[in-house]
Amino acid sequence: MSRWDEAPVDRPRMSDAAYERLKDAIVRGELAAGEKIRDSDIAQRLGLSRTPVREALTRLADTGLVEAKPGVYTRITTLNRHDVATTLVVLRSLDELAVRTGVPHLTTDDIDHLRQANEKFAHAVEQHDITGAFTADDAFHGIVVEAAGNPVLRRVIAQLHPQIHRILYRKFSTLLGGHDTLDHHAKLIELCADGDADGAARLSADHWAHLGGLIDELFDAEDLEPSS
Repeated sequence: MSRWDEAPVDRPRMSDAAYERLKDAIVRGELAAGEKIRDSDIAQRLGLSRTPVREALTRLADTGLVEAKPGVYTRITTLNRHDVATTLVVLRSLDELAVRTGVPHLTTDDIDHLRQANEKFAHAVEQHDITGAFTADDAFHGIVVEAAGNPVLRRVIAQLHPQIHRILYRKFSTLLGGHDTLDHHAKLIELCADGDADGAARLSADHWAHLGGLIDELFDAEDLEPSS
């Protein structure tokens, strides 16, 4: 039997690359809700074998972006009000926990990085750069999540974010591009700088609740795909 460390790993796994490409395509709407997909077609388009594509699709199913009925179909999930609502509830709780446990461990450098990330976010919003805004916003919140020092928490939050990113991408101006998010970031930075973990956690939870209300309004206005 060969040792586990006899073969060096020289490059990223192809399934990781396929996962990122497909996730981004779903978030941006290039792969539309309800669209049926085949691993063989995707493998050909990405220049990969079917195995890493299948692995990527399995991970995407875990995030809720893809649903499959074995032997019948694999398709992009629709934006379902109930599923989005339950995801938001979980993310709100996880983010509140991350902030409450992470703030006490933030360093002066971390606070500087929060300000820098928010400046990048503001610039992306001004340029209507949706991808740049997502990157900056994820980096901003990721600083606090990292400070919490909980890899399980970090992993689960990262797994759930793409569901919400689908809505944020489509409704950028309504949900993410407004001054309320910039204001939220600024207030959160000050609470973090003061070491007010409880206040920062409450502010973060309130922001998630506000976002949930805005998304609910979009469903009420039938501005998002209905349940399938």
